[in-house]
Amino acid sequence: MNGGVEPQTPPDSPSMDAGVGKPPRHHLTSIRHCASSARIAAAAASSPDYGLDLGTMSLISPTDVRAGFLPVFRSGSCAETGPKSYMEDEHVCVDNLIEHLGGRAAGIPAPGAFYGVFDGHGGTDAACFVRKNLLKFIVEDMHFPTNVEKAIRGAFLKADHALADSHSLDNSSGTTALTALIFGRTLFIANAGDCRAVLGKRGRAVELSRDHKPTCKSEKIRIEKLGGTVFDGYLNGQLAVARALGDWHMKGPKGSISPLSAEPELQEIVLSEEDEFLIIGCDGLWDVMTSQCAVSIVRKELMQHNNPEKCSGELVQEALKRDSCDNLTVVVICFSSNPPPQIEIPRSRVRRSISLEGLHLLRGALDSNA
Repeated sequence: MNGGVEPQTPPDSPSMDAGVGKPPRHHLTSIRHCASSARIAAAAASSPDYGLDLGTMSLISPTDVRAGFLPVFRSGSCAETGPKSYMEDEHVCVDNLIEHLGGRAAGIPAPGAFYGVFDGHGGTDAACFVRKNLLKFIVEDMHFPTNVEKAIRGAFLKADHALADSHSLDNSSGTTALTALIFGRTLFIANAGDCRAVLGKRGRAVELSRDHKPTCKSEKIRIEKLGGTVFDGYLNGQLAVARALGDWHMKGPKGSISPLSAEPELQEIVLSEEDEFLIIGCDGLWDVMTSQCAVSIVRKELMQHNNPEKCSGELVQEALKRDSCDNLTVVVICFSSNPPPQIEIPRSRVRRSISLEGLHLLRGALDSNA
């Protein structure tokens, strides 16, 4: 189910009872790898006596990545209410940004794509508004497309302020927001909340965002510096996230600095042929599944049917089997028209044998049990 981006403000929508919301993060200084082959390599090189054979423990990746590589974007999504009584998630998938923007696409590098997941709380107003307007705010920002990071940051704050100014939307409604904007090989991840973006890199999971929970050390320090508190894992005892758009009943006057921040944390990377797909999902998925598990499931499924929509559905169904207690929204974005290749695992270079003495001991043990 692919969402569109529209410039108009959504009409009045009935607000739900205020629910518990979610958090965001700040500038990432590095990409976190769920499986560190570098650490394994270092251990093997420094400890030959342990007989570690790196060939049996790490995955072979091509070393000749073509400089002219350009990704091909295709995506699939799945959204389920789950055990909750109503759906507050929203998402958007734009595989061809140039075509989608039409006359507004002048100066934008091709190919381009835009994706987002928005996990609402306290009703659907905020998530619906942000889904419909965030891309428009990015494209219309004065810094776009010369300074994409500034444009994205400005768009998040503009959307937040628009929620405060609206008389038709519930000001107690809020939403987390995670977007992926891609120009050519350059991927920009922006996150405010506890949605997560995970890159599948030849079978290895690479987290491109940080969950903004109030209990996260850097978020807790920021919250307390601004006069907020973290009680039982909740910001000011009310919200399960440290960053979100909306929630103006908690933020105070517009323009003031609030413990609940709408500022996104940004990550920029350059894609290579090793980068096979991206998973973005709301916390209903990540509450019950590790990043590496999700990547392993998607890669296996893509090798079988090469259908990103089926992959997103498989992740949602697996999360439901694991008793996820939240709405579930997942988007899988592939960077190639082909399925992932089979990963080569070389034969072990270490011969495993048993000594004559060991053979005699084994034979004796078997005879005694006869």
